[in-house]
Amino acid sequence: MKSFFDTIKTAPRWVALCALVGLLTACAGFSTAYPPAPVAAATPDYNYIVGPGDTLNIIVWRNPELSLSVPVRPDGKVSTPLVDELVAQGKTSVEIARDVEKALSKVVRDPVVTIIVTQFVGPYSEQIRVIGEAAKPQALPYKQKMTVLDVMIAVGGLTDFADGNGASITRASEGDKRYSVRLKDLIKRGDISANVEMKPGDILIIPQGWF
Repeated sequence: MKSFFDTIKTAPRWVALCALVGLLTACAGFSTAYPPAPVAAATPDYNYIVGPGDTLNIIVWRNPELSLSVPVRPDGKVSTPLVDELVAQGKTSVEIARDVEKALSKVVRDPVVTIIVTQFVGPYSEQIRVIGEAAKPQALPYKQKMTVLDVMIAVGGLTDFADGNGASITRASEGDKRYSVRLKDLIKRGDISANVEMKPGDILIIPQGWF
């Protein structure tokens, strides 16, 4: 049984040309099957959510002996002097500060707590994941106004085998809706119009090129 390419070799030139055009069109259609990602995606009311691996600088006013820097454990909790365990994962720094104040109020009079996040990882649900033909596929902490260009710089760009314009974003915040992105135009051709904002939990998928 003849293969598709064997058939092309023995067919008249105009038939072979039409077949090749159809194949290329199908491949192009496959890589652009999703709507373009919206340029603006960040929400103005976004607040950073603490996750395992983050480091918190806990400052207790007028109580330097209770002030310290602690990591958020893999179970999402932190331990401080006079506070055995406190859930930090999934909360903002302000919410955690109020929780620490509540716990310390049992032994400290009117505690005033400020918490500063000094090392950012973020919860898994908000991380940006890059898979496929990136130089260094990895998960990145989301940052407000982060764009796909910021992501590509962090992962070292595309591999030689990447189909950059066939890349897509799966957006968890919109029920895993998929959008197309033009990474080749952005990185190789400097087309800034191809730069789009990311959202927490986005997955950037970079396929391998067909040709």
